[in-house]
Amino acid sequence: MSSGHDHPHHRHVHAHPAVLAGLAAAVLFGASTPFAKLLLADCDPWLLAGMLYMGSGLGLGLLALLRPSGQRVDRKDIPWLAAAILFGGILAPVLLMMGLKGTQGSAASLLLTTEGVFTSLLAWAVFGENIGRRIGLGMAAITAGAVILAWDGGFQRPMLTSLGPPAAILAACLCWGVDNNLTRKVSLSDPVRIAAWKGLAAGGCNLILALTVARAALPGPGLAATAAMIGFLGYGVSLVLYVLALRGLGSARAGAYFSMAPLIGAILALPLLGEMPGPRLLAASLLMALGLWLHLTERHEHEHDHPLASHDHMHDHADPHHRHDHDPGDDAPDGPHSHPHQHAPLQHSHAHFPDAHHRHGHS
Repeated sequence: MSSGHDHPHHRHVHAHPAVLAGLAAAVLFGASTPFAKLLLADCDPWLLAGMLYMGSGLGLGLLALLRPSGQRVDRKDIPWLAAAILFGGILAPVLLMMGLKGTQGSAASLLLTTEGVFTSLLAWAVFGENIGRRIGLGMAAITAGAVILAWDGGFQRPMLTSLGPPAAILAACLCWGVDNNLTRKVSLSDPVRIAAWKGLAAGGCNLILALTVARAALPGPGLAATAAMIGFLGYGVSLVLYVLALRGLGSARAGAYFSMAPLIGAILALPLLGEMPGPRLLAASLLMALGLWLHLTERHEHEHDHPLASHDHMHDHADPHHRHDHDPGDDAPDGPHSHPHQHAPLQHSHAHFPDAHHRHGHS
């Protein structure tokens, strides 16, 4: 694991748009949990998961159709997106449902926190993403906070009834970790279309399994509409923002910011579900706040090379990485725009994240 070129001086909070997108994604997803929990009294959990995902897919699909100027998913990115949908939208939900059948709720919550760990480890070990000491410590603090938040405070009953169910939950989290890293590969494509396809795949898979395997009863139109709206905001819009965070921060950092979601859900559950705050919430809040501060004050700077590259994504000529000429007769827009463009080779030094334009190795 690289030292990350952490500098002890000039620590400051990064107001990077991708950081804000990652935190906003966590807020929306975290807020969806207590609202969705209110619906569980009248709905099968598996069916509810399907409706949440389907609300996300249908809502974003409609939004994509209403945006004819929106950038389409590049053909070369389709295999990456298909693999992400397979792991995150099909395999993971099935494995999770298999695991939840034989695992105590508190144990399941603890195991689900490993998604962020798997995402970061895969980003570093498999996809070559740099993780410095500061980021590593921040991830550890956020994960510890999530574990404290999920633990029910005791082990009076056997938490794991057998090796199989918890292993299935861990496998689901591993699949979601793979999904997050594969989605980073396509993060320059239109995030609305990416999230729409993933929502439709996961929604369809969960609905079919809920109706056939779990024999769940169809919900009323009011409950279905409420679930769809929660899914659109908490799963759909949240995923769009998460893709933007992946584009600008890389998998490990985006995953760490998104790991703040359980804290958001726990805080909102206090007034919404009438739950009382306790020492676990305070301890988790302090640890997650420490992790968030470590990430926000990270500074990673060194001389690096940008090789010749060609791609198509939304960009602005004010960005030093996108100062290129347009074809004769084409007016160069002043603001953000999208078109196929080429990056000339460039060597320079500046503070940066492992974003879509800084996926380079480190010594």
